[in-house]
Amino acid sequence: MSSLQSLVNDTTKLFSLPDIYFQLNEMVRDPRYTMTDFGKVISKDPALSARLLRIVNSPFYGFQSKVDTISRAITIIGVDDLNNLILATSVVDEFSRIPCELVDMTAYWMRSVHCGVIARLLAKRSGVLHAERLFLAGLLHDIGSLVLYIRMPDAARTVLLAANHDRGLVPGFEYQIIGFTHADVGQELLKSWGLPESLYETVGCYLEPNRALVHKLDAHLLHISALLADSGRYADGVEATAAMLSEQSLSLTRLSREQIIALMGQVEGEFMHMFELLSPGKRFH
Repeated sequence: MSSLQSLVNDTTKLFSLPDIYFQLNEMVRDPRYTMTDFGKVISKDPALSARLLRIVNSPFYGFQSKVDTISRAITIIGVDDLNNLILATSVVDEFSRIPCELVDMTAYWMRSVHCGVIARLLAKRSGVLHAERLFLAGLLHDIGSLVLYIRMPDAARTVLLAANHDRGLVPGFEYQIIGFTHADVGQELLKSWGLPESLYETVGCYLEPNRALVHKLDAHLLHISALLADSGRYADGVEATAAMLSEQSLSLTRLSREQIIALMGQVEGEFMHMFELLSPGKRFH
C-alpha cells in the first residue's frame, strides 16, 4: 500500500506546472511590474494567449466589448484570475494526454468543467469576491481520483467495483482499501505544486466541508457543486439533490434550495462554452 506522500511525490515527477505560471506568481509580488509586463510574458506563448483571449471573450465573462490583448484582459479580470485560467488550461493539457483504462477521459473532464461552472455560479450568487477561484476548485476537485487511476490502478479498480460505480460510496471504500481518499490526494498534490491554501484546503475538504479550518465557505460551495454535478442535468435530479443539502451548508453559503435550482438553469450554456474552450483541441483526448 502506497503512502499518500510517496504517491504525491511520484506524481509530481510525472506532472509539473508550466514555468509561466510560477513566473507570473513571482511578478505579482513585485510592484515594479506593470500590466504590460504581464502581457509580454504570456504573449510569449501564442497558443496559450489565443486560448486565454477566447475564454475572456466568451459568455463565461460576458463582457460587452471585445478584449483583444492580454494586457487588456489582465486589466479587466486581474492577474490572479488570468493566472487561474493558465493553471486550468495547463492541468487539463497535462492530464488529458494520459491514457487511462479506468475512466473515460472526455466524461471525466466534462464532469470536472461542469462542477467548476456550478461552483463559480454558486459563489457569485453567494456574494463571494473573485468567484473565479471556485471555478478552478471545481475543475480540480476530482484530480486525486485521476492520480489514483493512473498510479494505483489495481486498488482504484477494486474501489470502483466495491462501490459499483456509485460515486457516493467511493470515498468510504477508498479509505477502507487504500487508506485515504481522492480528496486527500488532490489536496496534497495541489499543495506540492505550491498552489494557494484557499485552493488545496477547499479541494481536500469538499467531501466533508466542516473539516476546513480556514476556507469553510469555499469548501461548502464546492461540496454542493460536486453533488449537483453528480445529479445529472435533469430537473428531478437537481431538485432531489437540493432537497438533500444540509441546513448548515445552506446557511453558510446564504443560498436557498429554490435559488440553487433556479441557478442550475444557467449552467448548461456556460458549461458548453468552457468545455470547448479549455479543450486542447476540438475535444479532450
